[in-house]
Amino acid sequence: MLFTSTRNRQNTVDFSRAVTDCIPEDGGVYVPYAIEDLRRWIYYIDDKTSFSSIAGTLTSAFIKDEYSPIICETIATSAFPFEPAVRQLDRNFFVMELFHGFTGLYRDFGISYLCSVLETIFTLKGGDAVFFDFTHGGLGSLLARVLKGKKHLKAVLVYKKGTVQGLSDEDFVWNGGNIYPIEADASEEEISAIMSSIYSDTEFVREHRLTVANTTNICRILAQMFFYPYSFAKIKSLVDGDIYYAMDPGNFGTLMAGLYSWRCALPVSGFFVPSTAELAADPSGNPVLPDSIVDFSRRGKINPIVPANIERLETFFDRNQMMMRNFIFPENIDSAQTDAAARELYKKYGIFADRQTARAYALVMENGQRVFDDEGAIVLMSMNHPSISADYCRHAIGEAPEMPDYVADAMRKVTLKRPSVTTKEEIVEILRSLD
Repeated sequence: MLFTSTRNRQNTVDFSRAVTDCIPEDGGVYVPYAIEDLRRWIYYIDDKTSFSSIAGTLTSAFIKDEYSPIICETIATSAFPFEPAVRQLDRNFFVMELFHGFTGLYRDFGISYLCSVLETIFTLKGGDAVFFDFTHGGLGSLLARVLKGKKHLKAVLVYKKGTVQGLSDEDFVWNGGNIYPIEADASEEEISAIMSSIYSDTEFVREHRLTVANTTNICRILAQMFFYPYSFAKIKSLVDGDIYYAMDPGNFGTLMAGLYSWRCALPVSGFFVPSTAELAADPSGNPVLPDSIVDFSRRGKINPIVPANIERLETFFDRNQMMMRNFIFPENIDSAQTDAAARELYKKYGIFADRQTARAYALVMENGQRVFDDEGAIVLMSMNHPSISADYCRHAIGEAPEMPDYVADAMRKVTLKRPSVTTKEEIVEILRSLD
């Protein structure tokens, strides 16, 4: 499977290069050059097919020219000791819960897969990498779990002072672990500016093997593709018509994964998403991408610490908004609609919803009946464990779910007994110290 840059169709690389060197020098991001038609395999899987089996098969389809099926299966098995939960709520209405991973966040799937892929590539071909990311806390908790025992990967994570969580002494690099947490006594904007400046020095990034764990890396998007054939396998014997997904768009990575799944020939008829500044609805309700008025040649380089999935979305539809309207159905959802949806979801199905899931369910309330009348089905994507948003649940519903131990442990506050930093130079020195 080849990948190409959003800024230069002639810039094509193989899977290993796209994952290990995820930031093209031309300033774009990698997207699949071509995607295999998996129609026969998709119709063979069923509700007994495990998530890791689907991931292994798709991994083999992605990289069959580079790695054997056994290696691909090993990558998936290592990455996914957990899987989503798909539940039927009504005749043609389902929910897919993506919070059953290590820390209760949907990104557990993508990051665990990314780390498994990288560790395998470096073990076979040599090399190593350092994740260099900003985090509000949760990313460190996850990477501490995923990187444990890995020999080729480390992480330097920058936190706003006082926000470190979910780490233990044995996770720290200075104790032989894989995580180097840095507390910055600065605002989030100042931290982002420092990190962007470091990433703008391409020679330094290459010399110190820096990479990101966010969806700038196409491997994260590929991992989220597995959600769609897995949910299809679970529900295909229960539905006869079209299948739609309702989701909060977040940074648009899960939406892109769904579109790539459709290109693999998965039966997906469309995506209901709340409107945002980046993906809005025009007065007729059709999707528009305001950024598309600026040609790629007039844009600055992609900032690796900020996922650029809107640019991937533009590339997918070749910036053709007429084509996009057949798949993506954005709709304005206000706070009153969101709260009402959270209450109904709890009252009708006993489900706690965070704000994002409630926004997505508001779209089901608005559009579900016409889909169901045509024998279609809707899958509601529930991304993160609702207990993480306990305050919102209490506000909208009047009570909150109990937090599982694995989520509570990931959110446990940690006091670093090391001085905080304030300058770029201090962070650069730490990065150099890992050589």
